[in-house]
Amino acid sequence: MISCAAIDNRRAGRLAIGPQLAKLPHSRGVRRLYMLERAAGLSLTACVACLASLVAACPAQAQLKSGAPSTAVEDSLKTFLRSYLSDSPGDVDETTQYSAAFVDLSGNGKQEVIVYVSGRSWCGTGGCRTLILARKGSSYREVTHITITWLPIRVLKTSSHGWRSISVHVAGGGIRPGYDAELRFDGTTYPSNPAVPPALPLAATVAGEVVLSGWEKVTPLYP
Repeated sequence: MISCAAIDNRRAGRLAIGPQLAKLPHSRGVRRLYMLERAAGLSLTACVACLASLVAACPAQAQLKSGAPSTAVEDSLKTFLRSYLSDSPGDVDETTQYSAAFVDLSGNGKQEVIVYVSGRSWCGTGGCRTLILARKGSSYREVTHITITWLPIRVLKTSSHGWRSISVHVAGGGIRPGYDAELRFDGTTYPSNPAVPPALPLAATVAGEVVLSGWEKVTPLYP
């Protein structure tokens, strides 16, 4: 049996899904199997066989989340993203899609949102855009936008200025081999480019939980 640790380690070292995958309209099931195949070095047939064991063996990965967001919260997030990601009312990228993790990063009992955005306008050879958002009234405000990221995204056990540190995978764009980068909150924001300081290569001893792995629901931003 392939352990979660083995797959997680292989993903951290090898996962570098080409931007063409993020841009093309793959079905979610095929896209997820492809990601697992790349992450663990498995064939698609082997991926199907190991799904059940992964789910059974990795129940702790959802501990940071406090339940699924309400429909109103999801609608509020989509409305914010449509405004935030468009330069003008008529300037939209209809290939845009996103996945989101609602996590209390600041320790104040309120959930921030980590949003992984993909589509033609948001991905390149170095990865796709990631946003960290905090609630502002009935909407959101930007805490950070991270320009180049690949999944998985982890929330780490370590903190800085009261906010949990996160890690993202860095690969492509001339970066070889890929690695996980640690992003620490500086009191105002997180680093926007995980490939350069103040972002740092993640130490192997730093524990964390995967909150976005590529297996989550992917939502089209536009109908």
